[in-house]
Amino acid sequence: MGLIRMTKWRTLVLATVGFNFSFLIWFSFAPFTGPMAEEFGLSLAEIGVLASAAIWLAPFGRILTGWLSDRFGAPAVFAIVLAYVGVFSMASAFAQSYTVFFVERLIVATAGITFVIGIQHVSEWFPEEQLGTAEGIYAGVGNAGAAGGALVLPRVFGTGWSGPLFEVNWRAAFFYTGVVAIGLAVVYYALGEAAKSDEKRQATADSASFKGWLYTATRYGTVVLALAYVMTFGLELSMNGWLATYYREGFDTQNLVLASTFAATFSVAAGLLRPIGGYVSDLLARKERDIIPLFTGRYREQWTFVTLCFVVLTMFGMTLAGLTGQVLVAVAAGFTVGMACAFAEGSIFAQVPAMFPNSSGAVAGVVGGVGTVGGIVYPLVYAAPFLATLHVGYSVVAVSMVPIVLLAGWTFRPQLAERANTDGFLAGSGNSPAHGDD
Repeated sequence: MGLIRMTKWRTLVLATVGFNFSFLIWFSFAPFTGPMAEEFGLSLAEIGVLASAAIWLAPFGRILTGWLSDRFGAPAVFAIVLAYVGVFSMASAFAQSYTVFFVERLIVATAGITFVIGIQHVSEWFPEEQLGTAEGIYAGVGNAGAAGGALVLPRVFGTGWSGPLFEVNWRAAFFYTGVVAIGLAVVYYALGEAAKSDEKRQATADSASFKGWLYTATRYGTVVLALAYVMTFGLELSMNGWLATYYREGFDTQNLVLASTFAATFSVAAGLLRPIGGYVSDLLARKERDIIPLFTGRYREQWTFVTLCFVVLTMFGMTLAGLTGQVLVAVAAGFTVGMACAFAEGSIFAQVPAMFPNSSGAVAGVVGGVGTVGGIVYPLVYAAPFLATLHVGYSVVAVSMVPIVLLAGWTFRPQLAERANTDGFLAGSGNSPAHGDD
């Protein structure tokens, strides 16, 4: 029992605040890549590696914490993650060696695993008919923490920073955000309650078996949604860590605050518009409305397929906008990419509880974990030294997304979609040993 009586809406606020700040501290390095590169002597390609490294531990971490949250409850797991992230963020502020700094920031970057913890926590409190809206608010407002970091941190910790402990702005930013993370860990543990009832908590804990997880993780629906999340949320992660550098280097925008503000427009779109994707999916399913001639009767699948195609098109648009040489055109294109990511991510996580009503937490861990892989790979493409310009990488990424869209189209066919939660890549398809999703 927490210090105050928790309700579903208080739980949603607590989870959203925790995730929002986790996203802020996850990408707190992005506004300061310029001064960090200058101090440690980093090349543009090495900055790309740093942006990629922010995602390296997220896939396994999300899968693990999804299971841990089911097993031990979200408040304890969320508090532990926030606490150690805060400690290592503070430590990174004192690093004098780039190797030490890199390792410490690698650990700080695991703040991103809190996504699945909050997804699980919210799902333990909300009824099915409200789950899509609640998860959309949680994920959308939480993801906007990257925009908050891009807008707030370079303004609070400006180039001329001179304050207690530090004379360098990025070191101060890392230290004080670490302090806040530790404070939030205490608040989350003190206030949070794992589920709306003891019965619900016990049922979730009892279902957290490896056999049940393995079954769920290998169904066709899980696999295709995870790959779709690679090209949407993974893309969002990569852009959050890269765009400030892109607008600075690609258009010679040397003003740190201005470049970060340009980058924040993407994060605002990708975060705050996400609930729309889930709402449209719910609306089409409720009204049983076909919006494209493909996948007749599979309303959520149709919307997800449309949004995935939209993501690919906007990435080609990003290259074309960059080649104009006009930074504001590129900023507008980046906002459109963020919008496409938001719609697709919302549609994907509207499908997760609909496709797997009895194991949405396990699926969220797999989808959320695998999805972060895009955040690892895509920055390496953006900063690849063999590309003619910084603008071309977006089109290379777009081409790589086409096979995922085709796989989604194959899986979303009515004859396969209706069994996508029971048929899979391992034997034993048809009846879940633990969850019975049918």
